[in-house]
Amino acid sequence: MQLLSLLTRPAFFAAAAALLLTSCAGYRAGSDKPGRMENVTSIAVPTFKNLTLEPRSSVLITNNVVRQFQIDGTYQIKDPQQADAILRGTIRDFTRRQLRSARNNNLRTRELELVMDVDFVVEEPVTGNLLSKGTVRGATSIFLDPNFQLSERQALDDASRKMAEELVSRLTEGWGTSEFPIQQARSTKPRSARMGSSSNSMIPDVLR
Repeated sequence: MQLLSLLTRPAFFAAAAALLLTSCAGYRAGSDKPGRMENVTSIAVPTFKNLTLEPRSSVLITNNVVRQFQIDGTYQIKDPQQADAILRGTIRDFTRRQLRSARNNNLRTRELELVMDVDFVVEEPVTGNLLSKGTVRGATSIFLDPNFQLSERQALDDASRKMAEELVSRLTEGWGTSEFPIQQARSTKPRSARMGSSSNSMIPDVLR
């Protein structure tokens, strides 16, 4: 009986392995690229253009985008002469909104929200054909302290990392593109859940 049991164990494990492989036959690892990006395996990321008055933000934001591409791994980062596509970004706007005021002074800000908007286009390097375009946003909060410049610099880095995550997600999975629009999903949120309106947006005295 023991000999029969030992002889049937390899067959059992082989059958179990075959069943497991069969059940996973429809699974494919990796991201589902947008239709126009399906033939792109490498991408170039030149330094983003800065249309704002925020100094030294272009290099910081571009580096965070490149780092997020490297973490994701869907596209290789290459020089424009060797890449299948080129990502060009434009830092369009920085917005600061009051989230919390001082207890005894509504005009004095304790916590601030920093929001950045970045426009992007992805095009083929030789033909210039447009592969993707859109606008991405990154936001974070700042607790004001005596060293405001350091706090804002850290907030800029955090907001740009969140923006880079959304940008890379769009180019690797298609969310936010014409295939998978996200505007309708955003518009269904209740008005109270949306970020601050212009009526209560205030710039703290330290920024004036």
